[in-house]
Amino acid sequence: MAANNRRMSGKKGAQVGSGGQRRKGLEGRGPTPPAEMRKGHKKNRIATAKAKQAARRPVARGRGGKSASELVVGRNPVVEALREGVPASTLYVQQFIDSDERVREALQLAAERGGINLMEAPRPELDRMTNGLNHQGLVLQVPPYEYAHPEDLLDAAADGGEDPLVVALDGVTDPRNLGAVVRSVSAFGGHGVVVPERRSAGMTAGAWKTSAGTAARTPVARATNLTRALEAYKKAGLTVVGLAADGEAELGELEALEGPVVIVVGSEGKGLSRLVGETCDFRVRIPMPGGAESLNAGVAAGIVLYEAARRRS
Repeated sequence: MAANNRRMSGKKGAQVGSGGQRRKGLEGRGPTPPAEMRKGHKKNRIATAKAKQAARRPVARGRGGKSASELVVGRNPVVEALREGVPASTLYVQQFIDSDERVREALQLAAERGGINLMEAPRPELDRMTNGLNHQGLVLQVPPYEYAHPEDLLDAAADGGEDPLVVALDGVTDPRNLGAVVRSVSAFGGHGVVVPERRSAGMTAGAWKTSAGTAARTPVARATNLTRALEAYKKAGLTVVGLAADGEAELGELEALEGPVVIVVGSEGKGLSRLVGETCDFRVRIPMPGGAESLNAGVAAGIVLYEAARRRS
């Protein structure tokens, strides 16, 4: 009887419910992360080594020089930058991040594009990298932009057997305006944009986004001194046309747009600087029957580029 009791004591009776814990344990944990994000995986080790090597590598300078690298911070900005094709070298993802649709999309876009290192980093490290900004666990590193030299734009025109059509920006400090000008130059068959090295917008992530991807095929050159660059263009046979609200000529009357030309656009508030204005062969105004005092650089450049393309067609 005792043996029978021992056998009976091993049987399971009614038990307290698990509260759904077993069911939760059977639930999936979402899609498998890319190999570059899985610790111990060969691709993760390779990506980590490449990122560390890139961080130690000195910045090489091209003919027009390079800008500094840039960080895009936050889930929405990172996803938007990846959607718009902004160049990127590394996507940093916080360890133990609470994943949502934006995090998953960022990982997917980075993996699909290729060439972007995926790095997992602890939150304190991301805080240090971003100087305490609200990165939300995602940081995208944009590599330095390699600027062309102003002479390179003439070479590009010569290679295509075309008269140079270049836009130079004088005192334009908003990267979105630069991106809009790059987009217009690409749309109307121009050969590039020239910006001064100082007091000017550069090719940041914001400029890349506004260019809608056209910055990948339209060069931006950087000049140490814009006035000297314009004088060199004049010696090469280009006509320098400056846009000014009080210009002596009207846009529709300017035959110079039919030949080799560089169009100079000033800032919306101050217009052309004195030395740049004196260097121009023509100062041209855009007729505005609506009475607006001025146009921003992106809109003004687009109007003149359209007129140039119409005359050349």
